[in-house]
Amino acid sequence: MNHLPEPVRPAHVVRLADGRHVYADQVPAAYTGPQVVHQHIHQAPPDRTVQRIALGSGIGAGAVASGVYFGPLLVGALTAIAANLAFLAFLALMLGWGVHTVVKSVGSPEGAAAAKNVRKARRRRG
Repeated sequence: MNHLPEPVRPAHVVRLADGRHVYADQVPAAYTGPQVVHQHIHQAPPDRTVQRIALGSGIGAGAVASGVYFGPLLVGALTAIAANLAFLAFLALMLGWGVHTVVKSVGSPEGAAAAKNVRKARRRRG
């Protein structure tokens, strides 16, 4: 029933077996249909695994760049915080020891007697 002539196509357009039209320079030598891509993610260091998954899932360079930049930055910040806290704890310990030593050496005999009475009172209660 189709009495219309076949449309004229340029020489570089090819019709594939599935009915699609493509340019001849885009057709592989042996076209066998759609290709299946198998992606294997092997074990890697923890910081690289996230980057590889991000690249493989199409998240983009922003996620990879933030992982590369903020990962070490976070480790550095946490290390600095821990070092500051350790220094402050050491400083508090030294100041407490200094105050204790000064009070102990400067204390009067009345203070020593009061401390002795407090000790005796605690022993009687306990």
